[in-house]
Amino acid sequence: MDPSNLKGGGFVCLLCALCVGFAAGCSKGPSAAPPPADVQVVAVERRDVPIIRDWVGSLDGFVNAQIRAQVSGYLVKQDYKEGTAVRQGDVLFEIDPRPFSAALAQAEGALAQAEAQLGKTELDVARYTPLARDKAVSQEELDDAVQARLAARAQVESARAGVDQAKLQLGFTRITSPIDGIAGLIRAQIGDLVGPTTGVLTTVSRVDPIKAYFPIGEQDYLELREHNSGASAIPADAEFDLVLSDGTTYPRKGRFFAIDNQVDANTGTLRAVAVFPNPDALLRPGQYARVRAVIRVEKGAVVVPARSLSELQGSYQIATVDSENRTHIFTVKTGPQVGSDVVVESGLRPGDRVVADGVQKLKQDAVVNPVPFAAGANSK
Repeated sequence: MDPSNLKGGGFVCLLCALCVGFAAGCSKGPSAAPPPADVQVVAVERRDVPIIRDWVGSLDGFVNAQIRAQVSGYLVKQDYKEGTAVRQGDVLFEIDPRPFSAALAQAEGALAQAEAQLGKTELDVARYTPLARDKAVSQEELDDAVQARLAARAQVESARAGVDQAKLQLGFTRITSPIDGIAGLIRAQIGDLVGPTTGVLTTVSRVDPIKAYFPIGEQDYLELREHNSGASAIPADAEFDLVLSDGTTYPRKGRFFAIDNQVDANTGTLRAVAVFPNPDALLRPGQYARVRAVIRVEKGAVVVPARSLSELQGSYQIATVDSENRTHIFTVKTGPQVGSDVVVESGLRPGDRVVADGVQKLKQDAVVNPVPFAAGANSK
């Protein structure tokens, strides 16, 4: 066989093999595109939404009476049990009364002397009056007797005031509670020399009802005034909840009481007060709690899940899916947050399908596969 024919046959075989391989490769076709990504969507709806605000508050007695000594003396007795309820007029402490009893006796003696002197001057006037008519004594002597009587009467009044003052001072040796409430711990000891300048002996607090003080920021105040025309900015019929430090909610509702007349320049807040019934004295002055209230109801608000929003440089973006399952990402104006939802004030219409989670992972005009939003599902 001719070697040149072998070379030509081999070339033909090689060419055929290449064609077969190329044809086999072409039969596979182009690689398949990935399917659209699943995204959870929720339809925008309108509903009446209660707008809730909460603040960090502190509790204080409705009235806190600081018990002080009004006279100086040695403390000789404590008449109440610390931390217990006392009634108005109950004796809390006693100061040694002996110096004040002696002062009262001295004042009563001075009054008796003044009354005796007044009696003498009245007799003089009664005796001189007919004598002066008969010219038996001069008119000047009668005038002197009348003036002496006036001076004696003034002296009696002064002495009576001295007696009243001495009785008052003696009464101050029994230190009583000016209100009904719970008496605190004693801050002095029996035998101490106490007086008006020695400080507080104890405190009696009226705790039913009890006050809850909480600060309202200037921006919150202006927002509240926008929706409530009253001077207090908080509706008078607003009900308050109290969330205690252990996370439980106090079972009794509170009511709005008052708001301060000026903004604290250091904190930029106004001090507001709510009062809560406290018949079993569970709440005590000094406790911290969260004060919560429904300040208004937003009628027909557009609401979306809070997780559907993505913050970008102080603004919020949201993604919607149109009828062709394409995404549109844009900025919206948000309102207050209500639980796990947020009110959207502009940018959405009822019926829009909003991507409920993961907007930051989407691209504009991407094709997706919308699936219903599973409330409470974890973010992916």
